[in-house]
This record gives sequence, structure tokens and C-alpha cells, in this order.
Amino acid sequence: MSTELTTLGALAVRDLLVAGEVTSVELVEAAAARLAIIEPQLNAVPTLCLDRAREQARAADAARRAGRSTLLGGLPIVVKDNNDVAGVRNTGGTSIFRDRISTESDRTVALMEANGAITLGKSNLSELGGAQTTNSVHGATRNPYDRRLTCGGSSGGAAVALATGEAWLAHGNDYGGSLRIPAAFCNVTGLRPTPGRVPRKRLADPFDTIAVEGPMARDVADLALFFDAMTGYDPGDILTAPSGEPPFLEAAQAPLKPARVAISSDLGLLPIEEPIRLALDDLAAILGKAGVAVTHGAPDVTGAMDAFRVLRGEGFYATFAPLFDTHRALFPAPVLVDLLRGRDQPGSAIVAANRQRNELYRRAVDFLDEHDFLICPATQAMPFSVETLFPTAIESQPMQDYLDWISITAIWSITGLPAIAIPIGFSREGLPIGVQILSHARREVDLFRLAAWIERELALPKAPIDPR
Repeated sequence: MSTELTTLGALAVRDLLVAGEVTSVELVEAAAARLAIIEPQLNAVPTLCLDRAREQARAADAARRAGRSTLLGGLPIVVKDNNDVAGVRNTGGTSIFRDRISTESDRTVALMEANGAITLGKSNLSELGGAQTTNSVHGATRNPYDRRLTCGGSSGGAAVALATGEAWLAHGNDYGGSLRIPAAFCNVTGLRPTPGRVPRKRLADPFDTIAVEGPMARDVADLALFFDAMTGYDPGDILTAPSGEPPFLEAAQAPLKPARVAISSDLGLLPIEEPIRLALDDLAAILGKAGVAVTHGAPDVTGAMDAFRVLRGEGFYATFAPLFDTHRALFPAPVLVDLLRGRDQPGSAIVAANRQRNELYRRAVDFLDEHDFLICPATQAMPFSVETLFPTAIESQPMQDYLDWISITAIWSITGLPAIAIPIGFSREGLPIGVQILSHARREVDLFRLAAWIERELALPKAPIDPR
């Protein structure tokens, strides 16, 4: 039974919990057995807190027997290693915080656990914000579809834990693509929600709208279930607000073919590797054959990446300035460039970046008014060597830095628009390919319905895999 449990989806296991056919303690032990097999090969969840999880599971089982139900019911998850879980190490993937132990859970984690999540451990991530899951504390996490390759980042450990059945749900966060890129590289789903949907951990800038917390899962219904357990009003996050919407799971369980969508493989200017372009062409053909009005195009994104770099530099320096002088040698070289940009760039650069951001947002809104959804790749490149920090060129076009290759996700981060990442196929070599689907702010219901419809039409495999 233990082995069988790790192959089931989150919703199926939650229903078993509710029916009394399995206990949270049994789920923790099943996950622990799977972690023992997978971790030596992939290094996705380097920090475990299984004794804490067992204690949580016993409490969840007792509460359920007493008639006190929760949304997740005692379902084991993993939390990204840059969020606080009470009593557990939180390195942030940097030697600066190598020995940091969280004294209490942050607001994001506290809400998930209040809604019945059991934390198994902390998933690996990039070092201070890149898109390759490797760092000076825990090392690299490998892609389960080919252990020689990266799983993407920065929520890479979360994606790998899902793809291999180490956990049923995984928490992540997204600044420039961190929920979407690893989802695409590992054949799982992720949601970058509208800012304010999910209460966030304490930030240096509580008014920031680029950094968001979000869910990852193996399929769209499981993703919606977890999103329901993450959303809500929290006075500690000024962007959050009460919501009277029905559960997002209801939307995911009611797939809806869209009337119209726009598809763009390159946003008109970005280099995209051929397998990804071909997969987008196939998806467009499937949509068209189903009667969806498909337009090929995208809003003008010229200058958006320049704005992202300026705003990222400003935000990174604001966050790490107190540590900069004493720990400068511990910052990775690419991140150091961001910090120095943030420190040294003139005010006129920030003004120009905000103007570009505002104009991009307005163009995107006008475009979505006309087309409802925009579908584009979640990555510009296929998974690359785990020893490589970032691809230096895509389709013979040089990448100027470690951010250039994630332009297709980073561009949309500064708009604040929600984006759901779902798999759409595999390359000839058997590597996953994913897209991101964008819509208007707070239209996550529409994203879940469309994503569920595409998922049903494509019928791709969703079961956990063994490392290859």
C-alpha cells in the first residue's frame, strides 16, 4: 500500500484521508520511504523534518477522528528552502544563512499548515534567485528525466519532488519564472498567481508586486486544491484581501474550451529552441481543430527585460544591503552584478523602468481584452547540463547574463498578471516541454478551466517517474 500511495495524485489521497481509508501517518511514512530512494540520486529535498511531520500527522489524524476537518486533511507537502518552517533549517540556498534555524513559520507556511498541510522537508533552490537549482550549501538538484541535466529553478527541488512522487504537493515562489520554469522542465504544473492572492513571507518591501508565493502539483486539479489552501486575507500582507469566490478546485474540475486564444512562440523577438517551437505549433493545431479561434501574436514587449533588470537590481539591493559589506564574498558573481546595479543605477533608470513597466501592463491588458488568453513557452531552452549555470547562447543568439535566457517568464512577472504553467509534450529525446498561459489579473478561475481542458485534450502522463 505504501508504494501505491506515492503514485496517487494529491486529490485522490486527500479523498482517502477524508474517507478514513488511510492516515496522515501512513502518508508520511510512504513519502519517507520514497525520499530515501530518490534523494541520493537527485537531491531535491536536502533538508528533511520527518519527526516534525510525524508529530503533525498524528495531530491531523486525531483532529479528523474528532470531526475537525481541514482542506488538505493532513496531506504531506514540501516547502521551498527560502521560507520559514518553525524549528527547521532555512538556508535560502546561500552560505550566508547556512546555519539559520527558523524560530516560527512564516505567514505562507502557517496558512498552508493550518489548512492541513504536513511539511516533510525543505526543497532545494537556486542560490539567491537564479534559474538553475544549485547552491553553495546543498549543491545541485538533477532532472529526473535525465540526471545529467538541470531541473530549472529556482523552485527546482519542488518540481523534482513532485515528478518523482516524493510529495503530493509542493510550495514554491516566483520572481522571474521560478514556479514556471521548473514545472516546464519536469512535466508538472505551477501557478504564478496575481499578487495578493497568497499571503507572503515577510519581505524587505511589502509593497512589491513582483515576488509571489504559489503552488506546484502534478496536474491541474491538484494544483487548484493546493491553491485553495494557500489563498486568503492576511493582515501581514497588505496586498491580500478577503474573497468570496468559490473554490478554485471547482474550476479545475469543470474544464472549459476557450472561444479564443493568442499563441506566440517567441513574443516576436526572443530566441526559442526548435523542440519548443514545434510543440507550440502542435498545440495551436489542436486548439484550431477543436474550434478555438487562434491568433498568432503577442503584445509588444520591447524594453521589458531592461526594465526587469533595473527593478530586480533595486529590489535585490534593498533586500541584501544590510549584508552586503560583511558578506560580499559569499554572493554568487551573477547576483553580485544585480546588487551592484541596484546600488549604483541612477534614479532616472528607475523612473524609466517603471514607465516601461506601466506601458507593458497597459499593452498586455489591451491585448487580453481582445484575445482572453496568451499562451507562450515557459522556457526558451530545453533542459541543459546540470554543471552549467545558464545557457550562453540560444539558437546561436548570445545570452548577455544569467537572466537573459528566462526573459519569456521574467517579462510577465513585472506585469503582475497570473500565469499557469502546464506540460504540453516531450521532445524526441523524451524531455518535457511546457507553456505558460496568461490572463487578466484575478482570473485564475479562467486559467484553471482552460488548463484543465488542455490537459484533458493532450492526456499526457502524470504519474511519478523513477530517475532516468
